[in-house]
Amino acid sequence: MANIKSQKKRILTAEKARIRNRAVRSELKTAVKKVRLAVEAKDVEEAQKAANVAGRLMDKAASKGIIHKNQAAERKSGMQKLVNTLK
Repeated sequence: MANIKSQKKRILTAEKARIRNRAVRSELKTAVKKVRLAVEAKDVEEAQKAANVAGRLMDKAASKGIIHKNQAAERKSGMQKLVNTLK
């Protein structure tokens, strides 16, 4: 454990951020899973809706610095390609 007061504060804030980031990443995984399930069920409209929602979540996570913007772009692209296989 650190002896410096500011470092103790940083440890606490870093832990809060870690928990928040983990929750957001989990939410992203769930959103992508919904897209995959809709594609497996061959439901075009539901898959597109889920992809739109997941895309927004990816953009939000990228803007907050939780994931890199290029990673968000690649994930969105891959997800949309998956949806487009139904069209």
